[in-house]
Amino acid sequence: MPRIPAIPYAEASRLTRFFYRFAKRKFGAVPEPMAVLAHHPGALMSWTLMEGSAEKTLRALPASLRDLAVYRVATVVGCSWCVDFGTMKQRLGGLDVDRLRDIDDYATSDRYTETEKRALAYADAMTAQPPTVTEEQVAELDAELGHKGLTELTFLIGVENMRARSFHALGIVDQGFTSGDACRVPLP
Repeated sequence: MPRIPAIPYAEASRLTRFFYRFAKRKFGAVPEPMAVLAHHPGALMSWTLMEGSAEKTLRALPASLRDLAVYRVATVVGCSWCVDFGTMKQRLGGLDVDRLRDIDDYATSDRYTETEKRALAYADAMTAQPPTVTEEQVAELDAELGHKGLTELTFLIGVENMRARSFHALGIVDQGFTSGDACRVPLP
């Protein structure tokens, strides 16, 4: 249960109800972060526009690499909602969710490509407190992904840090977006 109660549909404003209906059609349920952010219409609008815009415009990288880096941040920060939602996104995208069980051992796992390993290490370095990103990491990823790809990766990792830390602070936990035990990847 979140630390701030979600606003139910019956008590939501007309605009919030619109967002709820759209989200329910898209995801099968209203994401709890949306229902909590509904306490502040400006925050809800900003978050919704940012998420929608990012989903439509950030396409320089393969979805598998984007989603994997974002998922890694969620596990490092410990946001169970983000892990749950991220697993669902990868499953619906036709990606191999079984390999997520090896996410903590990505550096030595043969389930990840070298590019994925570099992106995951970059996600770890950006998420560390304080961040530990090195010139070498940036140079390697820039050579491989290009300026546009590296910028996209950096932005998405930063957004997930904001998202995961915010949802974690508000006590928003997994919502059951994944079926079976797919979301039962242990958090650190």
